[in-house]
Amino acid sequence: MKVEVDGKEIPTTDTGFLTNLEDWNEDVAKVIAEQEGIELAERHWDVINYLRDEFINNKENQPNTRNMVKDMGKLWGEKIDTKTLFDLFPGNPSKQAGRIGGLPESRRKGGY
Repeated sequence: MKVEVDGKEIPTTDTGFLTNLEDWNEDVAKVIAEQEGIELAERHWDVINYLRDEFINNKENQPNTRNMVKDMGKLWGEKIDTKTLFDLFPGNPSKQAGRIGGLPESRRKGGY
């Protein structure tokens, strides 16, 4: 998969993750999301920005789905479940939202 924004090709890994965190911006995110069949709405951006903040400002933390459910529920002020996040990012919330957010591929080994 390649990402092209404004005539510039952005390098990615074989699995579609950006090779350089600094190459990311909202236009890049929109192109990746479109390639994945996702139209970004406010809640998508909430998840993407949350993951980017955790990675950039919290020692490269990459939360799993369970932690995302807790934290996004707090942010949105409602009780949510994993289905809520999978409805937004059907290709796995932490991986797909991370890819759209320009983060490196998660180093976690499976799990919830």
